[in-house]
Amino acid sequence: MESRCRIVVGLPTRGRATILRETLSDLERQTRKADAIIVCGADASDVEGVAESFPAVSLLTSKPGLTTQRNAIIDAAADADILVFFDDDFIPDPTYLANVERHMMADPHLVVTTGRVLADGIGGPGLSPSEGRAIVAAAHEDIDEVKPAFSGYGCNMALRVAPMREHDIHLDDRLPLYGWQEDVDLSRRLAAFGDIVRLEGARGVHLGVKSGRGSGVKLGYSQVANPLYLAGKHAGYPLGRALEHIARNMAKNLARAGWPEPYVDRRGRLRGNLLALRDLLTGRMAPERVLEL
Repeated sequence: MESRCRIVVGLPTRGRATILRETLSDLERQTRKADAIIVCGADASDVEGVAESFPAVSLLTSKPGLTTQRNAIIDAAADADILVFFDDDFIPDPTYLANVERHMMADPHLVVTTGRVLADGIGGPGLSPSEGRAIVAAAHEDIDEVKPAFSGYGCNMALRVAPMREHDIHLDDRLPLYGWQEDVDLSRRLAAFGDIVRLEGARGVHLGVKSGRGSGVKLGYSQVANPLYLAGKHAGYPLGRALEHIARNMAKNLARAGWPEPYVDRRGRLRGNLLALRDLLTGRMAPERVLEL
């Protein structure tokens, strides 16, 4: 059946070209093929081997930083009806895009959808592509529920482009490097124009690959600075959520600082948390401060 909309898949990437190529291979298995795939890296090494193995993929280069790279993709996908952002280590079920298209075309009021994450390696040492594919293949249940959601999850979220184009909505580029909560901020600003839902049938696995990620100190600073900055914009990110988010992460960093997981820099994150609180008290706190740490 001929598709009724134009779907563009965007993948920002940094420092893990091997994993990126694995993810692009999985996108070729979609039952509903993307009309275009755009990859944005910060230098040539980020997309090594992609042009040769995937000649139809469009390659962009921008300054490093998740929000900056995603914004470059948004600008390049101006002709899309639906823009689907995947992390470069997200393994989607073969029917993921078909599910997104079916629901977003049936309900024009949907502005953001996110899928069901079957497993998330971000909370552990990470998963290999083969482990991720095995988990996706084992998920035989056919669940087609639609549930209200507060926001999309950045590793897999679909955006209706029309309100973004009409109201010039991009990700906040004051959130540098890893971004941290940039997906929630974007979702809540789009919520002014429609609904946000989780599609249980659009499922996949987030490998949570650890390579290519920034320092623990910088991330810890962002865990405090970014939520408070976003709440202060009064654009849909509640202060209560910011405080809860900060308290949860700081408590975890403090509790595990003495015996951290081998794959998490808990002491670095806690130090970043404390640096942000110090800057808050002295009036210097800002998301961009991570670039000076």
